[in-house]
Amino acid sequence: MPTAKKPPAKSAPARATRAATRTAGARAAEPAAPKAARTKAVAPAAKAAAVAGVKEGDPAPAFSLPATGGRTVSLAAMKGKPFVLYFYPKADTPGCTTEACDFNEALTQFRGLGIDVIGVSPDKVPALEAFAGKYGLTFPLASDPDKATAQAYGAWGEKVFMGRRSIGLIRSTFLIDRDAKVAKVWKNVKVAGHAAAVLEAAKAL
Repeated sequence: MPTAKKPPAKSAPARATRAATRTAGARAAEPAAPKAARTKAVAPAAKAAAVAGVKEGDPAPAFSLPATGGRTVSLAAMKGKPFVLYFYPKADTPGCTTEACDFNEALTQFRGLGIDVIGVSPDKVPALEAFAGKYGLTFPLASDPDKATAQAYGAWGEKVFMGRRSIGLIRSTFLIDRDAKVAKVWKNVKVAGHAAAVLEAAKAL
């Protein structure tokens, strides 16, 4: 009976080729590893600016700001006089216009109590002059473009509007007494009825 011939042995290069093919197939079946080296690190979200500010009974922070009518308003100039210092976000916008007009209408009553009113916003003086002229606002509107005074009083920082957080001017009012101390603070002011509420508080000084 003739002896069956064995199949010829495969050469070393052929074996290496088949092994490489099997390895490549196995790798293809594996899930791709995350490309850590190619992924850019995401910077952490910037922290909201802290709202320091003042509380009732604190000394009023000093300020000196240019204002409408070629005036300069300052804490030093108000020495011995009580006054209202209110911060609003932007001239000639609906809420800020209503608030300014309400204070202007009550101005005679404030001055009857010996109390002046000063409005402060980040707007530059020309925009404030236009705002005052448009609505006949006679009390000074001061310009705080670098927000330094707003920050000192705690009227600049994180705020929430319609569920959205942002950094900006916080509508706030401060009643300062004749000793230059903060007698009353209103934060996150709602415009409707606010000027009247400040007038009532002013009567108690």
